[in-house]
Amino acid sequence: MRALLERLPKMSTQGHTWARQVKKEGEEEDPLDQLISRSGCAASHYAVQECMAAHQDWRQCQPQVQAFRDCMSEQQARRREELQRRKEQGSAHS
Repeated sequence: MRALLERLPKMSTQGHTWARQVKKEGEEEDPLDQLISRSGCAASHYAVQECMAAHQDWRQCQPQVQAFRDCMSEQQARRREELQRRKEQGSAHS
């Protein structure tokens, strides 16, 4: 086990420097941020970012990561259901 750990890259002493970025006037919103906002999961995404900024260790943010993952999974399931419903409606009218 020790040999394995010695081969892994060392973590930076600075950690992560993640923080929620504020959009500047005239600046386009990042497509990923747009997607997250439309998903309804922005609050849980920001919770992950804030935890990462505070702890600088993703392992300490697992509850927030899991909540965001669950939210996005639910959103994707709703989206699939909506697409399937539209497909069925389209084929019924043909």
